[in-house]
Amino acid sequence: MTAPLRIGVLGCAEIARRRMLPAFVVGERTELVVVAARDPERAEETARAFGCRAARRYEDVFADPDVEAVYVPLPASLHARWTEAALRAGKHVLAEKPVTLGTEATAGLLELARSRGLALMENVMFVHHHLHTAVRELVDKGEIGELRSLHAEFSVPALPSGDIRYRPELGGGALWDTGVYPVRAALHLLGPELDVLGARLAYGRGHTVDTGGAALLGGPNGITVQLAFGLDHCYRSRYELTGAKGRVVVDRAFTPPADHQPVILIERAGGTEEITLEAHDQVAATVTAFAEASRAGASPDEATTVRQAALLDDIRTRARPHAGLAL
Repeated sequence: MTAPLRIGVLGCAEIARRRMLPAFVVGERTELVVVAARDPERAEETARAFGCRAARRYEDVFADPDVEAVYVPLPASLHARWTEAALRAGKHVLAEKPVTLGTEATAGLLELARSRGLALMENVMFVHHHLHTAVRELVDKGEIGELRSLHAEFSVPALPSGDIRYRPELGGGALWDTGVYPVRAALHLLGPELDVLGARLAYGRGHTVDTGGAALLGGPNGITVQLAFGLDHCYRSRYELTGAKGRVVVDRAFTPPADHQPVILIERAGGTEEITLEAHDQVAATVTAFAEASRAGASPDEATTVRQAALLDDIRTRARPHAGLAL
């Protein structure tokens, strides 16, 4: 059996402590070695909780010969700097989404990883859930006829006022946080032939980052794509694929718990059908995919990661004339 991938973590963000560190610890393909944080007490506390070492500086993680790979759950504006530093130190990298805040920077880091035989993977977990493979297979089999449109939405209720996702200097905003999900869903389900036709970002009162938005995209063969996202909305995590003969509806699409049994709803003129799948742990599946990519020394979904970055850039550019819209 291949030795576990030895991982160091930069920062003690909520997603790291709640989802990723537990998965690193219990996974057969990974071993958690060290956690670093600017706050020494925070690092020590986290290290004790997960049975690993603590480091006071991120650079100490890069210098650690026991560390083969680095997980970067820092605020979005810091991803580019510390991902590049990790790659230059010879470490594979699992970076929280988005990898960077721009297409050129994302493409540059993937090229750097490729030139050094390293894996750089963006932590978009839902694409590793078998639910979406099942949906694609149903559509490919013609269960709803020729595809006409995709609607996808991910939104969450308002966050505490001091949350980093409300801070523009840290790369906050709904587009970078929740908007990644519907954009990636469109790419995952329809492929790269997508163009942004229009977009709108909205700013909640008192906020200096976008707290919601929507985009209209054109897909292959005339397919229309409508995407929505938000940080102070009711919770929505779903997509719908409409075809000439019916529709596929998926709820709890992006962040299901490990024990959730997903349901695919198929609506046709003659009635509805529900297909219930086995539960699947998308966090564990993501960690396994990263370990495999690291052992192979290659970045998975490289072209998709760059295309996603380009679409996010295009949405922001299209929305710019309306950037002052308040909710």
